[in-house]
Amino acid sequence: MMKYIGIYTLFFMFIFCTFCKGQTKTELPKDDIKSETKDVITSHGPNSITRTIMQDRKGNIWMAAFDGVFRYDGKTFANITSKVSAARFFSVLEDRKGNLWFSSIGSGVYYYDGKSFLNFTTREGLANNEVTCIYEDKTGNIWFGTEGGASCYDGKSFRNLSMYNDVNSIIEDKTGRIWFGTRGNACFYDGKTFTDLTHNGKPFTNVWSIIEDKKGNIWLGGTDGLWRYDGSTFTNFTQKFVNCIIEDKKGNIWTSSESDNGEGWALSCYDEKSLFNKKTTVTETNLSSKTIFTVFEDDDGNIWFGSSGVYRYDGFTFDDFKGNAEYPLHFFTRP
Repeated sequence: MMKYIGIYTLFFMFIFCTFCKGQTKTELPKDDIKSETKDVITSHGPNSITRTIMQDRKGNIWMAAFDGVFRYDGKTFANITSKVSAARFFSVLEDRKGNLWFSSIGSGVYYYDGKSFLNFTTREGLANNEVTCIYEDKTGNIWFGTEGGASCYDGKSFRNLSMYNDVNSIIEDKTGRIWFGTRGNACFYDGKTFTDLTHNGKPFTNVWSIIEDKKGNIWLGGTDGLWRYDGSTFTNFTQKFVNCIIEDKKGNIWTSSESDNGEGWALSCYDEKSLFNKKTTVTETNLSSKTIFTVFEDDDGNIWFGSSGVYRYDGFTFDDFKGNAEYPLHFFTRP
């Protein structure tokens, strides 16, 4: 492991000067105001760029898009935020208590308990109002990746790690380390110090997606392509730009990336049985246009993805949930 990772051994205060601006903790004011709203039923899902799709414990599908946060119960769509904010929404998370968090570009974060909203911005201690990702760690802290570093909310106050780079992705691995994919260098944080992830002395830059698979491997996707790190060895699967990574229930790895032919984008599935072979079996579904921003597997094994709108793939056919057919997608699947 030491062969591939350069570890900063200096104390956290020194790292403030080289990687972070500092760490601050802000207590929340006691006069936060909750605003109540009613869902707005729509005949379709998002018509705009969709950055995150997830499923809550009740089976509802949630979509964070530039035209609002939508909920789909299997029959009906509802725009949850149309009466609350006109902001572009980026991410949605259901925490362990069943409450929902929505991140936005420009308006901070919205907390939703199913009845009313609470808005957190820099005024309440958030690092930046441009928030691109949300993650809940094992202890219940909520992490926010922003364009001004990362914020950690413990239910009472914010603790900010003010990095010089935008934070695109956050996860916690099995050992409790927090990993950050940033516009700068990918790194992990052990609670005291940061460690840049490097391969052959070169850092991984502009990482858009990080996941940990069931076996404990770390996967990174970004400008340098798709990589797997097993704690000692790095394996590259493609050098094409990779925007999003997920692991499905069978252990297959799905990505959204630039297509092999250089035209448009592709939804790729790396077969679990061949992931450790010299040549991995990959099935690629090309789209004639439009970036795929997010990929998600629901409880029934359907693959959802967000582009300019939302789509669902059941292994045989694609469903388009857009109400606006101005930018249709065309699919070409090949092994």
